Amino acid sequence: MTRTENEAAALLEVSEAVVSYRVKGRGRFVAVQGVDLEVRPGEIVGIVGESGCGKSSLARALVGINRLSGGSIRFLGREVTPLPIRRRPAHLVPLQMVFQDPYASLNPRRRIAQQLEEVWNSSARARGERRSDASRDAAIAEVLDRVGLDPSLCSRYPHALSGGQRQRIAIAKALLADPKVIVADEPISALDASSQKYVGELLRRLVDELQIGMVIISHDLAVVATIADRTAVMRAGRFVEQGPTERVWTAPEDPYTLELLSAVPELVGREN
Repeated sequence: MTRTENEAAALLEVSEAVVSYRVKGRGRFVAVQGVDLEVRPGEIVGIVGESGCGKSSLARALVGINRLSGGSIRFLGREVTPLPIRRRPAHLVPLQMVFQDPYASLNPRRRIAQQLEEVWNSSARARGERRSDASRDAAIAEVLDRVGLDPSLCSRYPHALSGGQRQRIAIAKALLADPKVIVADEPISALDASSQKYVGELLRRLVDELQIGMVIISHDLAVVATIADRTAVMRAGRFVEQGPTERVWTAPEDPYTLELLSAVPELVGREN
């Protein structure tokens, strides 16, 4: 069975999701309009579209940062509700997000080791696990190995790391929560070309090895074509097309998808 034929039960289910904001003097602006989406174990779902189409608003709703104005989002069968990160219920801990700017997602005043330890402690507490220095250190060593970073970097502050290293630390923090689904909002757009390639391949490998689900928000169609199993094309808050990545790129059904593809000189899909 290919990745795109995955029939496992959905980890994340989105039904008729609507996200809107009150804009002073203009009433309500609807950023996301009636979106349906499913994410299964071992697959990456890419969401593409031009800036301002609602991709990031949807990403933040998926993890409970943005409140829905309509529809529903269910993770492991339970409703996703917006709560501050520190007050997240235990069942939402395995639903993690990686943001576009890796520096902004790290505390500049704390060493990397302190930040990783803090994430592990809070995640273990939420799962009801017994905490010890040995189990914490082993978990941190494992995730650093998975993202290809030397443990010696833990003694540094974020400003002493490269952009690619910072983003891999952000991914390591997400992994310490033992995630079932990771939502990555433009995870490579702030990186240089070599780091983009490495991080893209890393995300694909993590999904394959850990059999987690992943949503990648990106304006870079070539990245999505390379690593995503399924692709949703978003325009003005709606999905105008959704399906297996290879089919979307080789036989698009919506004129807007064709318009997006025309801006990419050469698009080579990933082999399954």
